[in-house]
Amino acid sequence: MIQIPLGSSMSVTGNIMLAGVLIYIQAIYFNRIVNNHQLLAKPSFLPALLYITGASLFDPFLILSPVLICNFLLILVMDKLLKIGKAPNAIMLMFDVGLFIALGTLIYFPFVMMLLLIWLSLLLYRSFNWREWISGLVGFLSITFFLAVFYYWNDSLNMFYQIWLPLKNKFPSVFTIHYNDYLVLLPVVIMMVLALIQLRENFFRSFISTRKAFQMLFFMFLIAILSCYTKSNFKLYHFLLCVPPGAVLLAYYFSNATKRWFYESLFLILVIAIQFFLFV
Repeated sequence: MIQIPLGSSMSVTGNIMLAGVLIYIQAIYFNRIVNNHQLLAKPSFLPALLYITGASLFDPFLILSPVLICNFLLILVMDKLLKIGKAPNAIMLMFDVGLFIALGTLIYFPFVMMLLLIWLSLLLYRSFNWREWISGLVGFLSITFFLAVFYYWNDSLNMFYQIWLPLKNKFPSVFTIHYNDYLVLLPVVIMMVLALIQLRENFFRSFISTRKAFQMLFFMFLIAILSCYTKSNFKLYHFLLCVPPGAVLLAYYFSNATKRWFYESLFLILVIAIQFFLFV
């Protein structure tokens, strides 16, 4: 419903500069959330650094896009979900999360799949309470109801129905992948594997809240990837949704790694690879 200009209404330089400012603001806010919830061993600016690095992997990440706007809402959702373990009552938190997901859906439809994250998080953090389980859906439906009224006033209820048809799409069984375009991900994959190994080693020595937080972030990362099926002509910038949960995992690795020469060299290789593939 809400159209984001992808470059046709502004200059290339203006588009990239605006996207850069938004990414910087997101990184600072994201860093604050990670530190406030004590997801790392000690506060640092590593989450912000790795968020900006992850948001620079590909050319389409560096322009103004619907997903870039949705990442503000995704970071807010992450903040709310990290609070439910300590909250005496999660009904209002879940309602807020439902509202954020509905607003994100108006901007970029695949964001609707984050609804699954509400119930997965409740399974992780809390015992069953039917009010908490439906409050997120009520928040989502509140925005959806106003949208339906808008279409009703304009005699376009059929168009409102068509909005939800992509949910019936089958997950694609064949992908056309140009592997040379994704070589920049090789250092990222290596760091992600090392982070998972590090997390596994420290898993049972971590606080219970930290364990559940990383499990929730894993589900967020997985949903962000799989939600591409709801948009048949999705663009590469769709995977910007993976940056917030992915940046937390990478920051966890760098904050716990012990061989300085190795992890600094690995990060340097990543930065060089990003610059190389952006200009070649």
